[in-house]
Amino acid sequence: MSEELKIKSGTKEEKYIQLFPQIKALVSVELDYIANMANVCAALKFGLNFFWVGFYIVKNNELVLGPFQGPVACTRIQLGKGVCGTSWLTKKTIVVPDVNQFPGHIACSSLSKSEIVVPIFDSKHNVIAVLDVDSDELNSFDETDEKFLKQIIELIAL
Repeated sequence: MSEELKIKSGTKEEKYIQLFPQIKALVSVELDYIANMANVCAALKFGLNFFWVGFYIVKNNELVLGPFQGPVACTRIQLGKGVCGTSWLTKKTIVVPDVNQFPGHIACSSLSKSEIVVPIFDSKHNVIAVLDVDSDELNSFDETDEKFLKQIIELIAL
């Protein structure tokens, strides 16, 4: 596969539908987890024009910044802190329409307005990382994002 994404205009769902097989092709030929995370970030950032896309990886009982696309980010997040730490703690996807309304939100960028965080599990259902996607607009994320982002991270889950 070419390392160039091809996304036509359309609804958010149509863009995910176009993007999914391209991401699948990218990660299916690579065994390195970090390389696949990096390509997923780039594909999501540029395929859907998100403000920030990145992974935080569980290391030594904290989330540590992994591959990302966008402005510089917080490098370490504690369990239960912010949206990412809360997703890790609860083992659930969290959609935040307005980050200023989320108790304890960690503001890595004042430009971030809404967010979705999806936990990534190992075979024993332990959270090993989270996918964090931010928008610079309010109410950017919904069930469509949750559905497709979960499908995408299943492609790289260990």
